[in-house]
Amino acid sequence: MIKIENLTKFYGNNRAVNNISFTINDNEILGFLGPNGAGKSTTMNMITGYLPMSAGKVTIYGYDISKDPVKAKSCIGYLPEIPPVYPDMRVCEYLSFCAGLKGIPLAERSKEIERVQELLKITEVRKKLIKNLSKGYKQRVGFAQALLGNPKFLILDEPTVGLDPNQVMEVRKIITDLRKDHSVIFSSHILSEVSAVCDRVVIINKGDIKAIDTIDNLERSLGGNLILHIKVKGDRTVASNIIELTEGVKEIKSIEPEGSDFFSFTVELDGDEETVRSALMKDLLNNNISISEIFTEKPDLEEVFVKMINQDTRKTGAKDLLKEIIEADGGDAENEESGKEENE
Repeated sequence: MIKIENLTKFYGNNRAVNNISFTINDNEILGFLGPNGAGKSTTMNMITGYLPMSAGKVTIYGYDISKDPVKAKSCIGYLPEIPPVYPDMRVCEYLSFCAGLKGIPLAERSKEIERVQELLKITEVRKKLIKNLSKGYKQRVGFAQALLGNPKFLILDEPTVGLDPNQVMEVRKIITDLRKDHSVIFSSHILSEVSAVCDRVVIINKGDIKAIDTIDNLERSLGGNLILHIKVKGDRTVASNIIELTEGVKEIKSIEPEGSDFFSFTVELDGDEETVRSALMKDLLNNNISISEIFTEKPDLEEVFVKMINQDTRKTGAKDLLKEIIEADGGDAENEESGKEENE
């Protein structure tokens, strides 16, 4: 397990990261999200020990990154947003150089380099100068160096930048497979990728954590009922009655004709989605109503992200705490108003 406790970073009087805490569990992929300037890269650089922290503690599999940096860093594989490659080296030379820095024994080095080259599908360019590679291949070479030595903890900052769609799919599968033996923190601006591979997400903005939870829970937190869209062929009245009487259906919000004998229903649910869908499909088919399309409209990670980063950052000064105490003790309206004036 990786534990980040009360991590804080000041640049002069500017607080870039504000007392944040979270954990990364064994065999977990944790998404790390935030807008530009939110403190993501600063946080990841502190976790790796590359950047000193102003306060707080980072523990990587029992090793404190500040007190026992050599052992802690031996557990880390890091791919920064800009891959740390040397353009005048050949791919195989660069990976050999990185393997030496990581202390991989000389007798095992060739086999390990071959392993990561095959995993990232860069064997065919191993003899090429890195400066002559495409951006996508440079990204994969950077990813390969992070995997050298098979570290238990991987930090991946925008690992699919510059990759074409096929390469993105390949790298996404690699990241998913890494869960079997690794813990991964994965930062990306492409929220569909985060949704596809991550178990939980941390959303950070202006140095403060706005949310930590599973993607499903965050999507549900937006509130509102799910909307089910159904396109059927058959008797409109029969279909409408079946839908209305199905348990878990709150109301039919609209019915639109879609040509001869085809109708689209927009249905608001207040029950379990899978249960309602199964019941609807069964009853419609049993009454000779064919279903040509059915899908659920629900909040996605992008909506959650926009909502979270637009929330006001909570103030935690002494006056705010005093106001909370007054309110918790049932203080009268005059005391509350006084607290408000003080805050202003």
